[in-house]
Amino acid sequence: MVTSAKIETVAKIKKPSMRNKARRYAVQGIYQWHLSGNAIKDIELQFLESINAKKVDIEYFQEILTQTLAGINEIDELIVPILERDIKEVNPVELAIIRLASYELMSRIDVPYKVVINEALELTKTFGAQEGHKFVNGVLDKLAKQLRTMEIKP
Repeated sequence: MVTSAKIETVAKIKKPSMRNKARRYAVQGIYQWHLSGNAIKDIELQFLESINAKKVDIEYFQEILTQTLAGINEIDELIVPILERDIKEVNPVELAIIRLASYELMSRIDVPYKVVINEALELTKTFGAQEGHKFVNGVLDKLAKQLRTMEIKP
């Protein structure tokens, strides 16, 4: 027998493609913030006006966009030693992707680190420089080893 609680639980389950699209929009928002310096709330509202809520996990988009930018100083403190170059020299698209993935590695332990890294690499292949995915992979691999020690087998 199907209960209303079970139907509600099933309705809350989102397709992976919906989170993928949430990440795509969040990276674009982080990139926009980096270049424009506009307020996080303004950027979020701009995207919410154009996002199709049936195809995007809106709640996830809002969380990863706002929380990545709210924690940008903490994130940058973690990634700067790993970058092996000045943060100002990092391609802004790749930096946005690294920052987003760093937030997920730090705060979304429900998302396996391999998924976080894979999603970041796909975003880099779509939006970043031709060989940018190699740089992003190296940074995130090192960061995952620091943040997800229980998940990574030695």
